[in-house]
Amino acid sequence: MQLRSDAVRCGTARAPHRSLLKADGITDEEMERPLVAVFNSRNDIIPGHNNLDKIAEAVKAGIYMAGGVPFEISTIGVCDGIAMNHDGMHYSLVSREVIADSLECAVQGHAFDALVCIPNCDKIVPGMLLGALRVNIPTVFVSGGPMLAGKQPGGCGPTTDLNTLFDGAAQVMNGTMTEAELKYYEDTACPTCGSCSGMFTANSMNCLCEALGIALPGNGTVPAVYSERIRLAKHAGMKVMELLEKGVCARDIVSEAAIKNAMECDMAFGGSTNTVLHLTAIAREAGHPITMDDWDAASARTPHLVKLQPSGPRPLSDLYEVGGVPVVMHELDRLGLIDRSAVTCMGPMEEYLRACTKPADGEVCRTHDNPFSPVGALKVLHGNIAPDGAIVKKSAVDPSMLCHTGPARCFDSEEEACAAINAGKIVAGDVVVIRYEGPKGGPGMREMLTPTSSISGMGLSKSVALITDGRFSGATKGPAVGHVSPEAAAGGPIALIEEGDSVTVDIEGGALTLGVNFKTYKAVCKRTASGVLPVLVTMGSLLIVAYIMQSSSTGMMNLLASDIAAVVGRFYPAAAVLIGSSGAFITGTGLGSNIMFAQMHIDAAASLGMNPITIFAGQNAGASLGNLICPNNTVAACATVDQVGNESDVMKKTFKAFAIILVLYMVLAMLYTCVLFPNFGM
Repeated sequence: MQLRSDAVRCGTARAPHRSLLKADGITDEEMERPLVAVFNSRNDIIPGHNNLDKIAEAVKAGIYMAGGVPFEISTIGVCDGIAMNHDGMHYSLVSREVIADSLECAVQGHAFDALVCIPNCDKIVPGMLLGALRVNIPTVFVSGGPMLAGKQPGGCGPTTDLNTLFDGAAQVMNGTMTEAELKYYEDTACPTCGSCSGMFTANSMNCLCEALGIALPGNGTVPAVYSERIRLAKHAGMKVMELLEKGVCARDIVSEAAIKNAMECDMAFGGSTNTVLHLTAIAREAGHPITMDDWDAASARTPHLVKLQPSGPRPLSDLYEVGGVPVVMHELDRLGLIDRSAVTCMGPMEEYLRACTKPADGEVCRTHDNPFSPVGALKVLHGNIAPDGAIVKKSAVDPSMLCHTGPARCFDSEEEACAAINAGKIVAGDVVVIRYEGPKGGPGMREMLTPTSSISGMGLSKSVALITDGRFSGATKGPAVGHVSPEAAAGGPIALIEEGDSVTVDIEGGALTLGVNFKTYKAVCKRTASGVLPVLVTMGSLLIVAYIMQSSSTGMMNLLASDIAAVVGRFYPAAAVLIGSSGAFITGTGLGSNIMFAQMHIDAAASLGMNPITIFAGQNAGASLGNLICPNNTVAACATVDQVGNESDVMKKTFKAFAIILVLYMVLAMLYTCVLFPNFGM
């Protein structure tokens, strides 16, 4: 079998390369084997990664047992929980791209034959998936697994997790929890290594790796501290060697069918809203792009079968106990929602379903005929606030808040919103609006777990909604609508919401709308008119001047025509384009320019014996072009879209394009008048 790694270890010319490999301890015998990258995100600070050294050793053992030579390579990771609610969150989403780039560089730079990815936690899973799709070699994913949930004092009652602490901090401020109680949860809510114990972003993405077919069954749900996780890692190492032998690569697995299956599973088990962001990027990288309409359609046809934290009281380990992701896929398959044409690392989807599933238990995973909801856990919203869409985790919203109308409380940063919430300035009925936290405005699209948890801790999760052009942690619950698009920094309507405006969040109806009363509408019209009126007066005055200039009583046009014709001669068609654009520059309209100079061109054409039709066509083309750089038009446009003060920048950006097109038009005018149509219409 021809291997990619032959490029670095075969032939006389590769003696230096082999010498470097031997410096790593590689023997001549190993030099004949496939070289496999073990891409590990292990570090000391992320609790989900503390065990990844053991996972990596198990993976390498599996690879070696199956006849490969493993090489471990490290990448970065950011813990979203630690990065939350300070400048560190600006770097979280960005890390996804850094990880993808680093994987591509390492794998391509060393010509590896196959790849095992060891992620855990939020941006690392999608980052590695994006990189794996770029290099497109046989690939298997095996995560570090979820942590076990914390317990209440005495071991009774609902389990606890990281979200307990975020809510608890606000509860202390609200007087509904003591500092001592908070300290207990601080010490116990995250009791083991692993990704946080609910169906938060990390666990959502690790479960979706199973649904995509690029990870073995159990990848998303086997707890991090179980010995089964180590055995799973060994099998992942062996499995990638099997894929290499069969020639099955990452893009063969992450197909259009696999992406559809992952979307269905996401809706069924109520994944994080971040999965919409990540799976959309993964689908595009795989060559099978999906849209918000596709997500909306998946939500409409897919029942919600699993209700884990934060949507319900159960930790992810409960899903593991009843069979994990394969059980969910089996139930969806009974509804015909799983595309069996997909290929998994275990083989054809049909074989996978037959070999890896058992019936749903009916409680942790509901049966297809008795779902928690007949529609998916995530919901896409549109409206005049979000023309390009927004997303909400519907399953984590109290039924009483599925449709809510209230006054907008506007904040231009997460910090401003948190300060107001914690100070008791947000009351029942309000709609908190946090903007300028999108990919461009943040920058980096920060997660808003702290404000949503503060709302919950203040006892307002059933009476206050929140919308943002930022995003949310998978731990977020309540009527929290994120990813509002276009974002405020890109000129999205969310930037126009004013304090006290009526905002409706209709999750059931899929609408996010701003209600504008007559008083507000009148004020906007008045403000716009005051900005545009001076421009209109100026343009009107210039049109009057144009009328006077072309009047036969003044003779101004006849004089200009004879003078210009005498200077430019046979180049008059090009001059007509320049004159036309100058007229539009002065008057602000193509019509004004034509009124000003039409008679002049007729007189000049007659004196030069040229076709007046093609000359006037050049005038008209130039007049249309001159509108691009007309100061009046620029001022009017900037006043209309609330960009007063940026006129100079707009003019500079448009002038270069104007100049290039102007020269082109002048050349074409000469060609048409003097070569192609010299007698047209004469």
